[in-house]
Amino acid sequence: QVQLVESGGGLVQAGGSLRLSCAASGSIFTINAMGWYRQAPRKQRELVAAITAGGSTNYADSVKGRFTISRDNAKNTVYLQMNSLKPEDTAVYYCNADIVSVTRYYSGSYHPDDYWGQGTQVTVSS
Repeated sequence: QVQLVESGGGLVQAGGSLRLSCAASGSIFTINAMGWYRQAPRKQRELVAAITAGGSTNYADSVKGRFTISRDNAKNTVYLQMNSLKPEDTAVYYCNADIVSVTRYYSGSYHPDDYWGQGTQVTVSS
């Protein structure tokens, strides 16, 4: 009943920019933290950036100063602006969100569930 849909991936040359978007929809009561992860071939999935409902952010050291995470709470959407892209940024990028569904809320539980998007490919050519 809750889904995350990503968009904005693609192919870009080194030094270029891309903006990823992830919209949450469905029976949502509230969204806590939202974030972006990535997984490159033969590597483990890693956190890229995260943002709390209040707007506090944290970033992987490898993207600090180049990537910016933001969110529009009215639209249930999180963004990742990626600048100065490098070939090593090539990966499938996944959106993640901690969401309390309407069903959970009316059952008396405020425990958020962990939701993932389907992933979007980002390829940076050298």
